[in-house]
Amino acid sequence: MTVNYPSGKPFNDSKFKKAALVQRPATFSNRGMTLEDEINKSNQYYLRNNIAVIHKKPTPIQIVSVDYPQRSAAKIKEAYFRKASTTDYNGVYRGKYIDFDAKETQNKTSFPLKNFHEHQIEHLRMCLQQNGICFAIIKFVYNQSVFVLKASDLIHFWDLQSSGGRKSIPKATIDKNWLSSKIWY
Repeated sequence: MTVNYPSGKPFNDSKFKKAALVQRPATFSNRGMTLEDEINKSNQYYLRNNIAVIHKKPTPIQIVSVDYPQRSAAKIKEAYFRKASTTDYNGVYRGKYIDFDAKETQNKTSFPLKNFHEHQIEHLRMCLQQNGICFAIIKFVYNQSVFVLKASDLIHFWDLQSSGGRKSIPKATIDKNWLSSKIWY
């Protein structure tokens, strides 16, 4: 059966099939959502039980264009990141400032330092100078293992990388030196 467009031109499904076979580039957005969901549930528990007040920081954006099809249904059409965000979470625990980031990796043998950005490391460095409690929670997705890395250790590996060292932290080093966690809430 031949299908034609309203203009009378025949539908060429070879273009359609090619488009369906085009491999999309890998996207790194929402890599940490599963881990972040677990952390958010933990933070709700801490808040409900008066243990800590920790919140996920919103990403600062600048809205440029909004479409209002209905008064109650505004749709953001265009927006930009206002500035680089720092870490994912901050709050207060036992009277001390707490600041941390959450990252996931698909790697089995190491945690890539490229998952962090220079401004995030500098933010953690400054918070540590003010005696804040700072760390990173990382998750190896392949086996669902979760670790808490002290920010000072993360910064150490970052600085080594900057001076020609490894661009990742070996999983064996993480297994040996950092706190493992399987239960969140």
